[in-house]
Parts: sequence; C-alpha cells; structure tokens
Amino acid sequence: MSFVPTELPGVILVEPEVHGDERGFFLETWHAGRYREAGIAETFVQDNHSYSRRGILRGLHGQSPHAQGKLVRVIEGEIWDVAVDVRRGSPSYGRWVGFELSAKNFRQLYVPPGLVHGFCVTSEVAQVEYKCTEFYHPEAEFSVAWNDPELAIAWPLRDPILSEKDRGAPLLRNVQHRLLDYRPTPASPRAPARPR
Repeated sequence: MSFVPTELPGVILVEPEVHGDERGFFLETWHAGRYREAGIAETFVQDNHSYSRRGILRGLHGQSPHAQGKLVRVIEGEIWDVAVDVRRGSPSYGRWVGFELSAKNFRQLYVPPGLVHGFCVTSEVAQVEYKCTEFYHPEAEFSVAWNDPELAIAWPLRDPILSEKDRGAPLLRNVQHRLLDYRPTPASPRAPARPR
C-alpha cells in the first residue's frame, strides 16, 4: 500500500496493495493504523454510496460549518475525481488536482476538510463509495461552479449532466464567507508541484 502526497496539503492519493489470483482479488480499503501513519488521522462517521451514468458531474461541493473530509473510491466503473483547495491562507489556494479512480486501479483519494470536491463519470456507469469525517448537514452544504474560469479545471468533458443545484452554483469568489482558514499540520506533506 502506498500513500502519495499531492501538491495540495493534506490531499493524499492511496494506492492499495491488491492480492489477486484465479479466484479473484483481496485488498484492504481501510486500516486505521496504516492510514493514520500516512497522515489520514481523521475519524470517519458516515459512509456514502452513489450511482451515476456517463457524463454526470457531481460537484463542486463543500460543507461549512461541519466541514467533511472524504476518502473516495470506485467499486464499479471509472471517474475523474477532483479536489480544489479553497482554504483561506493556504499556499495552494485556488489550485486543484484530478485523478482517475476506477474499479480496476483500486485507487482512493483523501480530501481533507475545508476543500471542495467533485467528480465526473467517464465510464458507462460508476458506483462511488466515500467515507466522511463529519455527518451530512444540508443547511451547511455549499457549492462552487464546476466551470469557474478562475479555477480552470481541465474536466475531461465539455457538456456534463448536472443537477439543478450544480447548474446554479456560484463562482468561488462569491462564497468567500463559507470558506475555512488553512491550518497546517505536521501530517500535511506536500509533493512537488507538477505542471498542468
């Protein structure tokens, strides 16, 4: 199992060790001790499961107060998963990372509290499971426009299928009052910046 820090503090790409043979495969998808040692020391309190078809984009979503950290994985199909650092004062404020997560590559993405998160489906269908560090509070949820030009996220689709809420999401500059302040921790390693 490997834990790969990204250019966003606290965002970690997890690549589990998969044991496979002619019978199928086995892997650990959560191990509190190993994940804690790698910088994911949160307590998860809620598991969510979504089903979506090709072209659907969910996001960008955040929650404040009651910010949620998320550990995201795919159990069917493939998505392109995005985390955006919107923590005020963060050295990577306004930057994003995106990764392919699929049922074949078994990757997970940890998105710490204070970021916004979204994904789009690049396979026929996708089932996504994610663990949350805080309960869902509908009154605390907020959204940021998936195509905010100041973020310039390179989504792998041009005309996504969106919910009514996501179609009307505001730009990041218009939700500043909802954002959290950045608080660096020793468990927030950073990878070298990579060109986009």
